Amino acid sequence: MSADDALIAQYQSRIGTEIHCGPWLEIDQQRIDDFAAATGDLQWIHTDPQRAARESPYGATIAHGYLTLSLLPQLTESNAPGFFERNYPGMRLRLNYGLDRVRFPDPVLVGSRIRAHTVVTKVEKAGNAVQFTYLLTVEIEGHEKPACVAEFLARVYP
Repeated sequence: MSADDALIAQYQSRIGTEIHCGPWLEIDQQRIDDFAAATGDLQWIHTDPQRAARESPYGATIAHGYLTLSLLPQLTESNAPGFFERNYPGMRLRLNYGLDRVRFPDPVLVGSRIRAHTVVTKVEKAGNAVQFTYLLTVEIEGHEKPACVAEFLARVYP
């Protein structure tokens, strides 16, 4: 059996189940401001705590949706030491293939804690790679609705 066939077989029984829940991460104003500076998205709802307290329906600044999205590698711990070797035995390389669907159901208020849940929904051959489709859900501590729900595709190569 080839390494890619073995990997597909390893994950078949895990389809539809949560395979990882990351650690909590607090979103502070400095992180929001740094993201705003890096992207040029300086909208007051993100960067002006006094105005947001007065005028925002949330009563505080909120993180950019794309900030939450950009934190997925950290929230899923997908680049932590040893993660790749443990989760993709026999493979040498993993590439981000993209996103099929992204939604931001609930804003992340400054000071909130978030974490990501990973569910594998599909694993299949894609040329000379194995393609994984993951449902990533970013939970906000104490909230019913998630901050972000994204369908993420990754390709790993033997």
